[in-house]
Amino acid sequence: MSTCPEVLAPLFGTSAANATAAADFICGRFSDTTYAVDSTYLLFSAYLVFSMQLGFAMLCAGSVRAKNTMNIMLTNVLDAAAGGLFYYLFGFAFAFGGPSNGFIGRHNFGLKDIPSSTFDYSYFLYQWAFAIAAAGITSGSIAERTQFVAYLIYSAFLTGFVYPVVSHWFWSPDGWASASNTGNLLFGSGVIDFAGSGVVHMVGGIAGLYGALIEGPRIGRFDHSGRAVTLRGHSASLVVLGTFLLWFGWYGFNPGSFTKILSPYSSGNYYGQWSAVGRTAVTTTLAGCTAALTTLFGKRILSGHWNVTDVCNGLLGGFAAITAGCSVVEPWAAVICGFVAALVLIGCNMLAEKLKYDDPLEAAQLHGGCGAWGVIFTALFATEKYVNEVYPGVPGRPYGLFMGGGGRLLGAHIIQILVIIGWVSATMGPLFFILHKLKLLRISEEDEMAGMDQTRHGGFAYVYEDEGHMNGIPMSRIEPSPRNNII
Repeated sequence: MSTCPEVLAPLFGTSAANATAAADFICGRFSDTTYAVDSTYLLFSAYLVFSMQLGFAMLCAGSVRAKNTMNIMLTNVLDAAAGGLFYYLFGFAFAFGGPSNGFIGRHNFGLKDIPSSTFDYSYFLYQWAFAIAAAGITSGSIAERTQFVAYLIYSAFLTGFVYPVVSHWFWSPDGWASASNTGNLLFGSGVIDFAGSGVVHMVGGIAGLYGALIEGPRIGRFDHSGRAVTLRGHSASLVVLGTFLLWFGWYGFNPGSFTKILSPYSSGNYYGQWSAVGRTAVTTTLAGCTAALTTLFGKRILSGHWNVTDVCNGLLGGFAAITAGCSVVEPWAAVICGFVAALVLIGCNMLAEKLKYDDPLEAAQLHGGCGAWGVIFTALFATEKYVNEVYPGVPGRPYGLFMGGGGRLLGAHIIQILVIIGWVSATMGPLFFILHKLKLLRISEEDEMAGMDQTRHGGFAYVYEDEGHMNGIPMSRIEPSPRNNII
């Protein structure tokens, strides 16, 4: 293949030295511009993904009762802060530090030797935003009944070790199942989990599942006969605000996962990677919209109500599902993805209620269940053209089963689901169990009934009429019980 100077040099006249110098100068400037544009695009995407933390905070705050608002907001801040430090020290190196083996990275601890020809600081920032998103998912499952020290421990462990190892497997060029590991592709395809239906959403959802199972349901969630009792969040307005903020941030989460935008597929053509970025934003939008409408009418049939919080969760379920295949499927397929994602979410919620499983934000059902569906969906509907464009360099790479690409991609994706379940079960399950045995996981019954804002955080989240009164009702301060007064 001809290089830039070789192409340009003949165009500058008969003086070979001058022509070569001019060509080198222009090509060097073009290369600088390419790096700058791509780095700016990635930084902008990182900012969008980070804005999802505000979305998580608002969604969580609206979904819990008012007496626990301060607590859940603080845990969302903690996810970002603790995640930032531990991902900087360990997580990024475990995820992308190469060269390495297929299991875990082993270079770039504390961002040593960065920037390099492989990574710049913008790439670290983008991947950190993903890591704290996984931790934010988990915090929703264990809301309203978890000690603050448990948040500190699980958030550091998840962002510093558990999540980075999974992202190494499927996203690092050295990962054993990565679609970028062109020298050793699993089933000749690798796993196409473009923005993380499995890597991010399943990891966060399954971790939350274990936390909620080990803690048990909130007091009052199920009555003495075992019948489910709805413990409604205190603000549908915050739920809707958080949902729209997450929707906005998802345009960095999915399209931003290209990490580069100035990449022509054929020079001088209107169609290039910028087109794929736009298509990814479209498929993301269509999946979420379809899931929202399906949930709206599905819940209307089941409950007889038009419920805005259910619709918001359905919308997010569609986004979680399309995240894996957003770059390699046609827009019409995204509609199918969103429709099935809504049914998966409704079905998982019905199963959770039967099993007396309590997840205040439906995080395990939404991110775990819909994320797993997204992994399967990609293996069914990925198109040959888009797979070859997004993952170049391997002619004849397998693609979606329903699109004529055979079953090898589906086999790889089934393995992905199984190993994520196994890895998170083997790491986060024991962690929550140990915390439970050490009495560091769940708060006391007294604290839970009074609300953690008053007993753990010095007061309610909202300003009331005067000190000691809430809407004219005298309120007495309740101190934390000595047994759980650790942090």
